[in-house]
Amino acid sequence: MSKVRDIFFWVPNFITSMNLAFGSLAVFFGIEGHLGWAAIFILVAAVCDFLDGLAARLLKAYSEVGKQLDSLADLVSFGLAPAAMLFTMLELTMFDINRPIFEIEATYIQWIFLFSVLIVPIAGAFRLAKFNIDDRQSDSFLGLPIPANALFFASLGLLLDFGSKPEINSIILNRFNLMSAIVLFSALMISEIPMFSFKFKSLKWKDNQLRFAFILLVILLAVFVKLYAIPLVIVSYIVVSILTRLSVK
Repeated sequence: MSKVRDIFFWVPNFITSMNLAFGSLAVFFGIEGHLGWAAIFILVAAVCDFLDGLAARLLKAYSEVGKQLDSLADLVSFGLAPAAMLFTMLELTMFDINRPIFEIEATYIQWIFLFSVLIVPIAGAFRLAKFNIDDRQSDSFLGLPIPANALFFASLGLLLDFGSKPEINSIILNRFNLMSAIVLFSALMISEIPMFSFKFKSLKWKDNQLRFAFILLVILLAVFVKLYAIPLVIVSYIVVSILTRLSVK
C-alpha cells in the first residue's frame, strides 16, 4: 500500500515537471523566432499547471516539494518564456528580422528596449514569492496571476503566426504597444489588486455567479472571434476583477 501511495505522491510532481519541460521548449522556440510554437508550448504548460493542482487535490498528494517545484516551473513557463517571445517581437519591431543575439547591431537605447523584457520574469518571481507566503489568497488572488500574464503574451505570438488579420499584426509589432504591455502587466502582477479565481467550492449559482458569467463570456468570445478571443479574455478578466472590486466599495 505504501508503494501505491508513493506513486500517487509523484503524479502531481511529474505533471509539474511537464509544465517545466514545455515552458523550457517555449523559451527555446521563442528565442529562435518561432512565436506560434512558443505560444503553443506555453498553452500546454498552462494545462499542466492546472492538472497538477487538480491531481494533488484528488490524490491528496500535497507536499512542500511540490509547492516549490510548481513555483519554479511557473517562473520558467510563465515568466521567462513570454519574455523570450517579447525579445523576438521587439527585434521584429526594430529590425524586421530575428537574429542570434551576437549578430544584433543595435544602439544602446535599442539594447535597453530589448532587455526591458527582463521586467516580466522579475515581476513574475515577486508575484510567485508573494503568493507562496500570503495566506490571503486562498479564495482569490492579489495581483494578476502569472499564468494569465503568460497567456496574454502567448496569444500575441499565436496571432502573429496563425492570425488572418495583418492590421492586428501591425498593432502588436509596435514598440510603444509592446513596452506599454510589458510595464502594465508586470505592474499588475506585483499589485495588490484583487483578482477573482476559478476555484469552485460548489456548483451552486449563488456562490459562483461571477465565475459562471465569465465562463459564458469566454465561450461567446471563442465562438465569435475565435483565435482573437484569447487576449480579449485576459483583458476582460482584469477589467471584470477591477470593476467587481470597485462595486464592492
